[in-house]
Amino acid sequence: MADIEPFRVVEMLTRAGELQAAGVDVVHMEAGEPDFPTLPQVVAAAKAALDAGHTSYSPAAGIPQLREALSRWYRQQHNLDVPAERIMITPGGSGALLLMSALLVNPGQGILMTDPGYPCNRHFLRLVEGRAQLVPVSPAQRFQLTASVAEQYWRDSTVGVMVASPSNPTGTALTTDEMQALLALCQARGGNLIVDEIYQDLVFGDAAASVLGMTDQAFVLNSFSKYFGMTGWRLGWMVAPEQAIPALEKLAQNLFISMSTPTQYAALAAFEPEALAVLEQRKKEYAQRRNYLLKELRAIGFGIEAEPVGAFYIYANIRGLTQLDSKDFCLQLLEEHGIAITPGADFGSHLASEHVRFAFTTSLEKLQEAVRRLREMFC
Repeated sequence: MADIEPFRVVEMLTRAGELQAAGVDVVHMEAGEPDFPTLPQVVAAAKAALDAGHTSYSPAAGIPQLREALSRWYRQQHNLDVPAERIMITPGGSGALLLMSALLVNPGQGILMTDPGYPCNRHFLRLVEGRAQLVPVSPAQRFQLTASVAEQYWRDSTVGVMVASPSNPTGTALTTDEMQALLALCQARGGNLIVDEIYQDLVFGDAAASVLGMTDQAFVLNSFSKYFGMTGWRLGWMVAPEQAIPALEKLAQNLFISMSTPTQYAALAAFEPEALAVLEQRKKEYAQRRNYLLKELRAIGFGIEAEPVGAFYIYANIRGLTQLDSKDFCLQLLEEHGIAITPGADFGSHLASEHVRFAFTTSLEKLQEAVRRLREMFC
């Protein structure tokens, strides 16, 4: 337990809440949670599921209707052939991470992953007595793990590579060539490639390469939280090699029994054409926010060395503005100016003291207010 760290962003959220309760107008840019409400179609479907009595346990791999819906969605949206039999519904993307950690990692073994990166990844490995083999990545690499760097860090105890494309906290993505090179490395070394594609449908230009179009042997996790805007519903999924599904189902039976059954029926409504049209419009709004904030933060003096192509984050260097540690800098912004952002230390240690993460998960009007306050500080 001592090795598993809390989310520092929760500390920021807690303090921001205290300030708000005291009457301070806080601009929230700290949490990676969409500000848009869950689609009304999804809410209505949840109510209908309850009225219909869909409140019993579901199969450990999820209701067949939702697995089939995801298979159709991959085919229609991404031109990918992903059989429903390879799709497992999980309690959030976190459930998929836990299943994969338990399946792939024996005590003492490790998986290569980026520093900075999503912090829970390393903690899931610690929970199963494995370890994260953190690889420091720089702006020159767009904070992504390449095959050549991964090969340098590969050890006898390494059993695979985990990447996120697009990533949290940087919003950068791997190219098709980079993903194929990582896949080739894992195949040559007898390891597993795990890809977090939670932000796959929140890309603001050309689509990010999905590893599912390159192999049927990678492990992919995704979630209804980000693109579909269902954070509190705690529903995700994973795509796994066919031969891994029986073991994953056995694990899921023991760890979770099943996911929330009404939530699974509710999620079916997210694939209706009208619902997807709203989600695409929301993505356009995220793109507008991204473009505005990129321009303004750079004008103020933040260093944005790797431009985000997806997700809803900007990872910015503060050295042109302050010599404070990023955590102290974030506290100063919150306490003195009512701006809540996340320090780099939440995502690792490499260059963490000089980076902060802005989440553009609030309205453009709120972002404009935050920029006005930042200009008062630095311009």
